[in-house]
Amino acid sequence: MTYLMENREEAIRLEVKTNRQAVIEEANWCGIKPGMRVLDAGCGSGKTTSILYESIKPDGSIVGVDYSGERIKYARDHYGEGCDITFHVRDLRENLSDLGQFDLIWVRFVLEYNRLESLDIVKNLTECLKPEGCLCLLDLDYNCLSHYEMTPHFEGILKNLMTRLDAEFNFDTYAGRKLYQYLYDVGYRDIKMHLKAHHLIYGKIREEDAFNWIKKAEVASEKLGDLFDTYPGGHETFIDDFKRLLLDPRRFTYTPLILCRGMKPS
Repeated sequence: MTYLMENREEAIRLEVKTNRQAVIEEANWCGIKPGMRVLDAGCGSGKTTSILYESIKPDGSIVGVDYSGERIKYARDHYGEGCDITFHVRDLRENLSDLGQFDLIWVRFVLEYNRLESLDIVKNLTECLKPEGCLCLLDLDYNCLSHYEMTPHFEGILKNLMTRLDAEFNFDTYAGRKLYQYLYDVGYRDIKMHLKAHHLIYGKIREEDAFNWIKKAEVASEKLGDLFDTYPGGHETFIDDFKRLLLDPRRFTYTPLILCRGMKPS
């Protein structure tokens, strides 16, 4: 599995950007409850797994899986393991039956990195759900494109960057709007949708947000160096301009997060 954001600091980026209160609110909307057995599919650094675990104690348990052995090691080192919280290296496109059955499966910021396989992943995870179990898909929409004010040239190259990442690196800039149809097409019932702002940045930017956005821009844009041949000053100047945009308190940035949950038919 090729992961667009793969870099040696990825576990740290995931750790820094994860907002505890946001995860709690989203988990509550998804219907997480004490006593559930939960799968965190694409758990990354394990921070979100640990937050979800707090919502299912004292009698619940949670399994975090990620394709990256490095990030699973980070999760084990920082969030431990026991009978109620475990971490495993797994590819979500492959058979997961050895993990058992779950009451709720949480898939947050995963499908956007697997555009071509998204529906297959949903079908695969469905096999791990108990009858009447809940699948929760959470992803961004119009990802990385909503900033004001940008010069026409900067806005154009940013759109071209995202278009090429979609085409060449299996990313999905518009993942969020597709979640409903994934559950509908697989036959889920009682599908519910919710829309909220994941990023709503104006005035002085938080250090955590600045680190996350700049790291995303650096890692993603480095994969398409030739794109900046026509950009005045090249790739390095593009990154400088992006930093200048983010750090300007006059700037306005937002990204919608779409939440979708459905119940597996019995």
